[in-house]
Amino acid sequence: MIRLCAPSELAEGQSRGFLLEPLNLLLVRRDGQVHAYLNRCPHRGIALEWQKDRFLDDSGSLIRCATHGALFLIENGECVAGPCEGQALQRLECREDANGIWIEGAAAR
Repeated sequence: MIRLCAPSELAEGQSRGFLLEPLNLLLVRRDGQVHAYLNRCPHRGIALEWQKDRFLDDSGSLIRCATHGALFLIENGECVAGPCEGQALQRLECREDANGIWIEGAAAR
């Protein structure tokens, strides 16, 4: 497992990006649970954020692709609006404990 950050570094309702060569990924905390995805829009394969760590729409309830406006459910990565509707972000296995938020080491290879 690879430690990404301390639990306190990802507040409720916030998102954060990480670059683990060769992976670009994002984390979102919602309802106390951390969700991890590749930072890659299924429509064009580009990064989702418009500014550092800015992955959510204005309501903070959906992940948004800044380039195409596609909207994704935080809980499962499914695209619910936009050019890739019906597709999904690639989910990554992560876990959280008192020492950090962790991602599977195999995901970073």
